[in-house]
Amino acid sequence: MTAQDPMMTSVSIAPDPKVEGILKAAWAGFAAYGFRKTSMDDIARGAGMSRPALYLHFKNKEAIFRGLVGLYYQGAEAEIRAALKEEVTLEAKLARAFAAHGGDSMEDMMSSAHGMELFEATMNVAGDMIEAGEGVLRGLYQEWLAQEAAKGAVSLSGSATQVAWLFCACLKGIKHNATGFAEYSTGVSDYARLCAMALKP
Repeated sequence: MTAQDPMMTSVSIAPDPKVEGILKAAWAGFAAYGFRKTSMDDIARGAGMSRPALYLHFKNKEAIFRGLVGLYYQGAEAEIRAALKEEVTLEAKLARAFAAHGGDSMEDMMSSAHGMELFEATMNVAGDMIEAGEGVLRGLYQEWLAQEAAKGAVSLSGSATQVAWLFCACLKGIKHNATGFAEYSTGVSDYARLCAMALKP
């Protein structure tokens, strides 16, 4: 696996301070100016390095964007795993997991004047990574639901596979229909509450 094209079964990007600096600078540029108007020069300047040095890590800004998507899924996977293991109420557990599914960048994206362009770029540049990443997250929910159902901690109206699919599909719907981050956050919290009520034994 390289920084230029991270692949996922379970997402993993090796920690590298320079790569992290590049990704942070790139995200700041994309959020401020949009994907199309942010240049490799802008990213190199934001990361405090020369353009040739930037090209040693990423061949173009599409590769950088894919790196950001990979980093997002890596973080979401770790945070959802942690949330589903917490000793809290079912509603609180789902609320934390669903919030982690959106990731820390959701507020930046929804607050940016270029949010729609960033959503489109995500699909155009890293659609395959999104499909793989969502599969990983769906698998986490599926495994957790099956384990909790076996213990009698939740009651499933369908299979764990079906309910996990519904989790992800509805979270995607909330993201794409929310008019801003506040509405998105409220929608995620409300959905967690509804799911907890439905899953209660």
